[in-house]
Parts: sequence; structure tokens; C-alpha cells
Amino acid sequence: MEEAEVPLEDLHEKVKESAEHSREVWISWVALSTALLAVLAAIASMLSGQHANEAMMNQIEASDQWNYYQAKSIKASVLDAKMSLAGTPNESDQSKRDRYEKEQEEIKSEAERKEAAAKSNFRKHEIFAGGVTMFQIAIAIAAISALTRKRPFWIVSLLFGAAGCAFLVLAAIAR
Repeated sequence: MEEAEVPLEDLHEKVKESAEHSREVWISWVALSTALLAVLAAIASMLSGQHANEAMMNQIEASDQWNYYQAKSIKASVLDAKMSLAGTPNESDQSKRDRYEKEQEEIKSEAERKEAAAKSNFRKHEIFAGGVTMFQIAIAIAAISALTRKRPFWIVSLLFGAAGCAFLVLAAIAR
């Protein structure tokens, strides 16, 4: 009895093409997710830098305000010394002294506001920088996934990407 000849070679070729095709589609998704992660990393990096610059500018402005506060304090001390040496307080000197005290309170308030803004911006910078780090790790793991053609690495990459996105959200809602 003669066996029916089954075209196994054609079937093998079709399975191989199908496997290669599905592998290419999968790698295409890795490439697409990596590109998206790179865009998110660039955005997070830009925002991190912006907040670092803002923090530095706020801190410089706060320092300027504290220097101004100190200058007013020195003026007030000199005026106090003048008034104590004169014996009888001059009304003009007393009004200047009162004005210096009022100005000092305003300057102090502004300096403290600038310091708080600097701290807030620096906190946001740190959170965005954490997001950049997560995105960079995700991109590296995605590259390993594409090179080794192992999906579990891609899944890990996506998890790191999700962590990076969480950092972006945290930075957006941070004060």
C-alpha cells in the first residue's frame, strides 16, 4: 500500500514564515514602545531641567531678599545707635525705624515665599529625574528584549515604563 504524500516541506515553510512574521510584529511593538518611552523620557528630562532651573532662580531670589533684609536690619541698628546716643528720640528717626521694621517684615515674607517655591521646584525636579531614570532603564531592557528576542524582558521594560509614568503623574500633582 502506498502512503499519501503530504507536502510537509510547504507546511514547514508556511509555519516558519508565520513564526518569523509574528516575531517581526512582536519586535515592531517593542520598537514602538521603545520610541514612546524615549519621547516620555525626553519630556520628563525637559521638565526636570526646567524645575531645577526654577529652583535655582527661586533660591537666588530668596538669597537676594535675605541680603536686603539684612541691609534693612543694619540700617535699623545704626538708627537705634544714633537714637540712643542722641538721648531724645527724633520723630523723623522714629518714623524711619518703624518704616524699616515694616519693610523687614515684607522682605522676610517674600524671602520665605521664594524659599518655599525653590523647595517645591526642587522636589518636582527630583521626581521628574526619577521618571527619567525609570524610562532609561525601560529603554535599555527593551533593547535587551529585542536583541535576545525574549518577551519577558519586554514585559519588564513596560513595567519600568509604567513606573516612569507614575513618576510623571506624581510630579504633576506635587506641590
